[in-house]
Amino acid sequence: MTMAESLPTPEAEDLARSVIDAAARGFVHGLGQRLESERLPPDDHRPWPAPRTPWLMAQVWDDLLFAHWAVRASDLRPFVPPALPVDTFDGSAWLAVTPFSVRGLRMRGLPAVPGISTFREINVRTYVTIDGKPGVFFFSLDADTLLGVQVARLWFRLPYFYASCKHDRADAFRFRSVRSHPDAPAAEFDGGYQPIGRPEAPTPGSLEWWLTERYCFYVAFGDGRVERVEIHHAPWPLQRAEAELHTNTMALPLDMRLARQPTTLHYARTLDVSIWGPEVIEERRRCGTRAA
Repeated sequence: MTMAESLPTPEAEDLARSVIDAAARGFVHGLGQRLESERLPPDDHRPWPAPRTPWLMAQVWDDLLFAHWAVRASDLRPFVPPALPVDTFDGSAWLAVTPFSVRGLRMRGLPAVPGISTFREINVRTYVTIDGKPGVFFFSLDADTLLGVQVARLWFRLPYFYASCKHDRADAFRFRSVRSHPDAPAAEFDGGYQPIGRPEAPTPGSLEWWLTERYCFYVAFGDGRVERVEIHHAPWPLQRAEAELHTNTMALPLDMRLARQPTTLHYARTLDVSIWGPEVIEERRRCGTRAA
């Protein structure tokens, strides 16, 4: 069976999503909750408290690079659903390309599964805020896990794509990704990076804090519905970084050719993350631009 043949048909997506969501929540709120306590880090650094309902999924992010470019909000607006206002800081919207490794992905109450719970990922994102909750909007997420891509597309309705990825370290980190998802726009990344300086939590109100201290992501649908997925983790242990990007066409599907040198670069060694399931928030049919 080819990869294209293994992908779900559009007719099966809604049913599959309902089954996955019901099974996950049923397990977590039952046996999963009895097997595992909350074990969440404090939430006093967050703009709003962490959810009091049980989290569904945990994972660890390793050796993450935040490569950010200041861009015009008007350039992003055609690619962000109308229900989501594009955030700006000092008059600019921001586009990020973020490569990293995932390990230990698991459902609450279950162990990580060797060969499935570890993979490489690179995402392209910008920032939006609804109801005072700053979050992330993903343009794309490329990963080298076929099962993970399929489940994430169905359950979270995220634009995940299968890619061939490598994440190595010699003197510095080297991340390479080539998208191979059927019928998807081409996208490729090849870059080296390394941290410089000491890890520090970002200062509230700074650009680094504004870019990274976001504890949810949003998914919007054509009928005006918006879903929010809450996440929780300790403050980002950010280090300044330097990088040499050899190839970066990750934003070409947005009709954007990014400068070879990002506006800002930051690195994070490791971060434990808890994730909740998607929740529908009120319908929104009007767009706007939020200035910070």
